[in-house]
Amino acid sequence: MANQQMKARPKERIWTRDFVLIVLANFFVFIGFQMTLPTIPLFVEKLGGNDQLIGIVVGIFTFSALLLRPYAGKTLETRGRGFIFLSGLAIFVISVGTFGFMTSITFLFMMRVVQGVGWGFSTTASGTIATDLIPASRRGEGMGYYGLSGNLALAFGPSLGLALTSIISFKQLFLICAGLGLVALLLSSKIRYKKVERVQAPAKQSLYEKSALKPSMLLFFLTVTFGGIATFLPLYTADKHIEGLQWYFLLYAAALMVTRTFSGKLYDRKGHQAVYIPGTLLIMLAMVLLAWLPNSLVLYIAAILYGLGFGTVQPALQAWSIEKAPLNRRGMANATFFSFFDLGIGFGAIVFGQIGHLLGYSSIYKAAALSVFISMLLYFFFIYKERRSLAQQG
Repeated sequence: MANQQMKARPKERIWTRDFVLIVLANFFVFIGFQMTLPTIPLFVEKLGGNDQLIGIVVGIFTFSALLLRPYAGKTLETRGRGFIFLSGLAIFVISVGTFGFMTSITFLFMMRVVQGVGWGFSTTASGTIATDLIPASRRGEGMGYYGLSGNLALAFGPSLGLALTSIISFKQLFLICAGLGLVALLLSSKIRYKKVERVQAPAKQSLYEKSALKPSMLLFFLTVTFGGIATFLPLYTADKHIEGLQWYFLLYAAALMVTRTFSGKLYDRKGHQAVYIPGTLLIMLAMVLLAWLPNSLVLYIAAILYGLGFGTVQPALQAWSIEKAPLNRRGMANATFFSFFDLGIGFGAIVFGQIGHLLGYSSIYKAAALSVFISMLLYFFFIYKERRSLAQQG
């Protein structure tokens, strides 16, 4: 019996060769992506765009990713993880590499649509690949570690992108971002992907995974806030003559990384109830501080609170979204989760562009705080229905 337990232990390892490769690949594509987040709005402004156009150019990227995710999720289970992941990375590299050559907002808009296709494919596949590689008993913890790769990219990407815009051209910046995506592509070509299990699929399959809907809907109202931060915070701080935006992203990412060390384990032990409400309260407080924003110190405090909150909630919701999905529907569960992630960011960017244009930047973060509150109310509604259903069954 003891020998059997000793043999079983290696199966519970998280840091295998392939897991390290997917974490590194995720880091490089994310840092290339994160460098574009605060710089795309500045590039659109340079091309003559206003707040409304900035919101649309940023938001359309997420909507094209959203439309492709269901197809990506389905193809992950039929053509395999590697096909979707490598294809998505290649499209990402080509599209981002062309940004700097765009001389009009119309052409930039079109390439953002193409970038969204690559991003939808690659991120849906990456999360599914990580899920395949993590032991089920340590899924919350493993997804937290996997999420660290994106957090590290966030720690350096936006600040590095903003810093580079002052010393190199936008064309050079976007070529560097494409080069980082190419590194991810090379690393991912070395991964030994899980073979697709051929199962008899129903004649008509849903384009979403039902078991992932609840956490995905909660995520939507939270990522709306990120649409307001990534798109308009650079313009908001410049308008208020507040310096230190680079430190905002560094502090935010540092706080995210701190939460990854415990939030996944807490989810594994106590479930989403232990992390969701504390995390969303921190996010809402961060939005209130940004709406106020009198100085750089408040900006930094908001960054830390937002990082602690989002870093606590996001991996828990992702683990929740896949834990009840059938094995042959994990790809679709991840597609559902990230579809709502994208939809929240895109919706936030476009709607907040209109709000900022009409009511000013401060109103963006008031609306974002309201969105977080709606997510909390929806969570309590889900818990109430679940407990009522259990009581009726009992």
